[in-house]
Amino acid sequence: MRRAKLRFGLLTGAVALLLLLILFLQALLTGLVNQFIGALEHQSADVLVYNAQARKNVEGSIVLPDQLAAVSQVAGVAAAEPLGQGTFTVTANGTEQDAVIFGYTLGGPGEPTTLSSGRLPAGANEAVASSRNVADGFAIGDTVLILPGPSPTAPLSVLVVGLADEINYSVAPVLFTDFATFEAAKRTVNPDATAVLPSLVAVRVEANSDAAAVATAITATVPGVEALTRQQAVDGSPGVSSVRQSFSVILLLFYLVVPLVTGLFFLIVTFQKAGALTLLRAIGTPAAPLVRSLLLQVAMVVTGGAVLATAVFAAIASASGGSRALSISVEPATVLLTCAVVLVLALLTSLTAARRVLRIDPIAATTGAGVRV
Repeated sequence: MRRAKLRFGLLTGAVALLLLLILFLQALLTGLVNQFIGALEHQSADVLVYNAQARKNVEGSIVLPDQLAAVSQVAGVAAAEPLGQGTFTVTANGTEQDAVIFGYTLGGPGEPTTLSSGRLPAGANEAVASSRNVADGFAIGDTVLILPGPSPTAPLSVLVVGLADEINYSVAPVLFTDFATFEAAKRTVNPDATAVLPSLVAVRVEANSDAAAVATAITATVPGVEALTRQQAVDGSPGVSSVRQSFSVILLLFYLVVPLVTGLFFLIVTFQKAGALTLLRAIGTPAAPLVRSLLLQVAMVVTGGAVLATAVFAAIASASGGSRALSISVEPATVLLTCAVVLVLALLTSLTAARRVLRIDPIAATTGAGVRV
């Protein structure tokens, strides 16, 4: 490696670039999923109950009063409260834009769990906003106006009193309000509405109950509903599974490319150094030290690439910290696991080169080309 600095340096750089792409894609996938369904993932309900015909789509779900009452009677349910969701045209920071409002019962299930500053709503016309959209007019102390529909009604004013991380929904700003404010927002858009029905039922299960079992019981007991645990609701959201599958295929290809490139490189190096390795075997050098030397070189190249990739990735994450369009964060556990997996795969593919070393016949050093003994 000392005598071929350029060759090994280029390989280390190639490994670093591929690892950087893997880390970047993993972080991008996490950011996209959080912007699509972060509001569902980071709310306090253990179980979310949809209308069965909604097919796990919050936008298309409406829960009737008798269904809400029936859910509260299922064994294992500690609290069942309405959870409303709707997309509204708002004015924030003097600009018209779309925002999603989630209305929940104060103190009940459905409140945001990632509060980073400020406080939760204490009454009507107060909201917790997504921290990613502070610059868009959703900072603490800002007033967001819910614009009326075609009917001439006054806009509804909502004061931002807190900020929570990763609670965007459908890549739009989110406001968590009490359910009465959600009802008022609906009536602002449609003043002729006779009733405002919740989109979901937010359920908190009893301490000794399993959320999945309670969800199954609700689905089986209450007609016309489908109950999902929080994680099931996140995983089953329309579009999320497709995004994850697409990224998984790309990541799998990168995970295969890194060890294949490394293994092929060291196999070629082994062929190039066949003469020197044969001579070493002829003077009595055991095969084991040669194989260990090969694997050590693989480990050094991959580790060097991992260190370089992590440093660049951390710099990218730091530079994008203030960006609302790009969500990149460094998660040490994910970085370490990714680098460890790539290292193991690279060592496994380098076994082909190691087998080449083990197959070297020391007697070949005493014969010339084309000579048989």
